[in-house]
Amino acid sequence: MDIDFDQKIDHRGVNSIKWEFVIGKDGLRHWDLTDPEHGDDQVLPMWVADMDFTAAEPIVDAVTRRAARGLYGYASKTDSYLSSVASWMQRRKNWPVDVEWIVLTPGVVAALHIIVRRFTAPGDKILIQRPVYHPFTYAISTNDRQVVSSSLLLKGDRYEMDFADLERKAADPEVKLAILCSPHNPVGRVWSEDELTRYASICSKNDVMVIADEIHSDLIMPGQQFFCYGRLDAQLTHNSVICTAPSKTFNVAGLQTSNIIVENSRLRDELRTELRANGLYGTSPFGLVGTEAAYNEGEPWLEQVIAYIWDNLQYLDAFLKANVPSLKMISIEGTYLAWIDCRELGLTGEALDSLMMDQAKVYVDSGQKFGPEGEGFLRMNVACRRRTLEQALGRISQVVSELGTD
Repeated sequence: MDIDFDQKIDHRGVNSIKWEFVIGKDGLRHWDLTDPEHGDDQVLPMWVADMDFTAAEPIVDAVTRRAARGLYGYASKTDSYLSSVASWMQRRKNWPVDVEWIVLTPGVVAALHIIVRRFTAPGDKILIQRPVYHPFTYAISTNDRQVVSSSLLLKGDRYEMDFADLERKAADPEVKLAILCSPHNPVGRVWSEDELTRYASICSKNDVMVIADEIHSDLIMPGQQFFCYGRLDAQLTHNSVICTAPSKTFNVAGLQTSNIIVENSRLRDELRTELRANGLYGTSPFGLVGTEAAYNEGEPWLEQVIAYIWDNLQYLDAFLKANVPSLKMISIEGTYLAWIDCRELGLTGEALDSLMMDQAKVYVDSGQKFGPEGEGFLRMNVACRRRTLEQALGRISQVVSELGTD
């Protein structure tokens, strides 16, 4: 059955961070400027990594049936739940996962904080590759650890790892942990088997534990092939933890359910100990049934949404080249997040933010949010109706033309 991703959806009244909140000086603040009643002054939200589409019908049906039972007490994983996760990993990623390796947490970001606290000590250094998903930095800095960045290199319109720099920094004995973003958010790289092998070899040689965040690993664009970190040689990955979730894949982040896959039994036991130490027991009953339905019945929806997102990415790239050549989209291999180079405008990060939000009335993520290496860039979520993307690009084209750059 063909799914209509172009349908207009009312996002009001569901407590959506993307649609009903804005980040202010004191954190999230409720607002209504994204309401359609504002007409041409309506802000188009294209920041938070949520899709604008409703979830796949099997997920909606499963959650609805569960809600109708009226029983909302404590819940925990079942054999059928674990089997659905393992089956998905085998089918989609050619990765045979033993159900014993699966540890549930209330989201990947929560897992990052828990792992950082368990496996490092205050003052330890943790390696990331900026520009990168900003909660990596928060998980490090808010737990009194030190951020070390082996920054990615932009070559043409594609980012690469700086392996010489990575090796130098991983050799520092104070570096205890590395967080790998695979596929990479926000630059859209899908790392090859060779790149991952080199990364794992460097970390293994220096006894650096690896967290591989693979939350976007199901959102791979046509012509690309995702290679799971867990499929590398076991001698390289024995000291690693792999974070997965249905949240980005199926637009169910609010179900607060993730599957952390840990083959090493010692690491797995320690992770479970830390979860208990933080009072994290059980999980959401809706997350359980939603995830199981997604992994058992959600593939047709996923294939169609990837095709739609890919069309949006191609439209965005073609539009910029034809109408706003001073803005350049970096080649996106995975995720639904476009990384756009705006440096030719010559604006500071603050001025670029104002141009987008205050003048174009398009709410995107500032590049510097992902580290100083992102200054002059912006991240745009294109998992939206084509009409929304067209409106946003028309507005951006107008305000940029008024700068006299294009």
